[in-house]
Amino acid sequence: PVFTFNGVEINVQPSVKVKNGEPMSISCHADISKNSDFQLKHNFTIFKDGKPVFMTVSDKEDARYEIPVAKSSDTGDYDCTVKADGKMGFSSIVYVWVTGMTKPILTADKKEVLEGEVVKLRCELPEEVPPLEFFFRKIKTNSAPKEKRVPEQTQNFSEVEYYVEEGDNILQFDCFGKRQVKSGWESSQHSNKTLVTVKEPFIKPTLITRPSSNVTEGDQIEFECSTVVAQMRDIEVILQKNRTILNSVRDKKFLKYSTVATQEDSGEYLCKVEQGAVSKTTKLNVFVSELFPKPTLSASMTKLDENKDLILSCSINGFRRANFSIVRKSSSGDIVLKNSRVLAIKVNVNDTGSYTCKAEVKGIIKESKPVRITVYAPVSKPTLSVVNGSPEVVLGKPLHLICHSVMGTPPITFTFYKGDEIKKNVTNDTYATFLDEDIGLNDNGGYKCDARNNHSSGVKTSNILNVTVLVPIRDASLGSVPYGEVEVGSDTAFLCSVKEGSWPIHFKFFKKTDHEVLLHEAREYSDRTIWHKKTMKRKDTGTYYCMASNRASADVRSRPITISVILAAWQKGVIAAFVLTAMAGAGAVALWWFLRKKKKGNECSALASNLTNEKLTRQPSDGNYYSGSGYIEDNENHMKSTDESKGPDLESAEVDYTEVEVSALDPHRGIDSVPIHFPAPEQKGTETVYSEIRKTNN
Repeated sequence: PVFTFNGVEINVQPSVKVKNGEPMSISCHADISKNSDFQLKHNFTIFKDGKPVFMTVSDKEDARYEIPVAKSSDTGDYDCTVKADGKMGFSSIVYVWVTGMTKPILTADKKEVLEGEVVKLRCELPEEVPPLEFFFRKIKTNSAPKEKRVPEQTQNFSEVEYYVEEGDNILQFDCFGKRQVKSGWESSQHSNKTLVTVKEPFIKPTLITRPSSNVTEGDQIEFECSTVVAQMRDIEVILQKNRTILNSVRDKKFLKYSTVATQEDSGEYLCKVEQGAVSKTTKLNVFVSELFPKPTLSASMTKLDENKDLILSCSINGFRRANFSIVRKSSSGDIVLKNSRVLAIKVNVNDTGSYTCKAEVKGIIKESKPVRITVYAPVSKPTLSVVNGSPEVVLGKPLHLICHSVMGTPPITFTFYKGDEIKKNVTNDTYATFLDEDIGLNDNGGYKCDARNNHSSGVKTSNILNVTVLVPIRDASLGSVPYGEVEVGSDTAFLCSVKEGSWPIHFKFFKKTDHEVLLHEAREYSDRTIWHKKTMKRKDTGTYYCMASNRASADVRSRPITISVILAAWQKGVIAAFVLTAMAGAGAVALWWFLRKKKKGNECSALASNLTNEKLTRQPSDGNYYSGSGYIEDNENHMKSTDESKGPDLESAEVDYTEVEVSALDPHRGIDSVPIHFPAPEQKGTETVYSEIRKTNN
């Protein structure tokens, strides 16, 4: 037998949208083609949201899943599969929506409560599947319901607590639920309404005043606050005015409070009764009329010189029958100066302060506004000085002045002058400062200051302050006479000068070595100084420089100069004479040696052919070349010479003389040989002669 699946179909009856509570069925049909009529076993499986909800095995090609009462939890995606003899067919997915939710059930843990207690509610959707959302409502007469939302992810019920407030007489509660579907949110019906009766633990308090709520200053006023309580436990009665607690009682239902009325006692009073979380209040307005107005303090003068007369008087407009007192205010307390309407005193500076007057009628005391009295002592002559103490300022730097009066009642106004020009006005207690940032070369004086206050004596002026303007050192330079080269033993004058700078100037002379060596210093009221250095020596050769400074600036360094100490003329003459003498001696020796050699050559010409160590070399075209050597032996008294050739014109050649430089010999060291070079200035058919003289220490 051969068969194949043409398809698998799924159907929902009566439709894919079913009302909650109605019957519903889901059928699965397998469309199979066979090559002959034979029986097949069909395994049907119906899935909801990917989970199997129905399975059956049948010879038929159809299967049906019956749901007698559809619930909202039956909403979801359905599909089916069919297996037959190892082959499998799949249907498409169909979405089934069971509209509507089951009606929730609401229960309350209490049917009767007191104000301030808590009611616990439970709302349940018995046939629904989470996640769900529950909504609880508290319904009061003539007010909008108060709603609470509680989401539940794992259960089909929820519980909340409601606080019973003051005024909650009869309460109704209900609830409903919501669930999320593909098209949005779906709501259930509202639950049954649950009724809760509320009882008062105490009644709203009463607040009365005696004799009435309208009284006059000085009258005795009494407050009474009371309530009716079901249970006296933890009851509290409080009387307040403007957040201020005036009186309170605990575990009592009655409170009294009395006082002498003043105008400040006008306002709103609050009687509050509290028990646990329950609070009830009653308000009452009280008006206190004025018995007499506040007094007024007047002064003959508010600003006056010391030792002047001051009169203070106190009065009440349209009212004279009162007890008056004049008071001086102090941080340590009021000081009563006189129990009278009028006070007359001769003032001094210590009388400066605030004064008031008080008036008393029928035990009511009222105080006037304070009057400020200032007694002035005259300012003393001010002193003007430089802040740093020295009446000097560096050119281009600011000058900071201070003007100070030792005596005088503040505030004091200080005026600074530069010449006749007003530079600044400052009001302060005892001193003021002034910063002059425009200092020029001609600003050497003319500063003064004035000081004045409200004393009638007027202005006091300081002495004129003369300020010295210091010019900093600029461009130090060093020179010498003679300059550059100085003979040994002579004197040298060093001149250090500056282009500008205030006197005195401190000059220093240095010689540059591995570290600075101070040679000479001088303080001059001049822009230059000369240092005479006596008897220069060869060790004085080196680099020199100078530094200059004054009170306005640090050291300013000159450019260095180099001094070379050379030999004097007479020393050069002695050396020249010595050199010439040495040259004459050397010439005599050379001449003697030459004549001796010539004579020896004639005597020994027969032996010349036997000498094998000397060779004669003649240049064919460049003239004759002669090379010879002679030695004065240390241990032998003979001369050894070799003439390999003798030019034909040797005897007739001219003698050329040239200058010879001879180095000084160390007498303690033996010199093997002293080379002496005699180069002829011009070739005249002769050769250059090179000679070497060997000497011993002797």
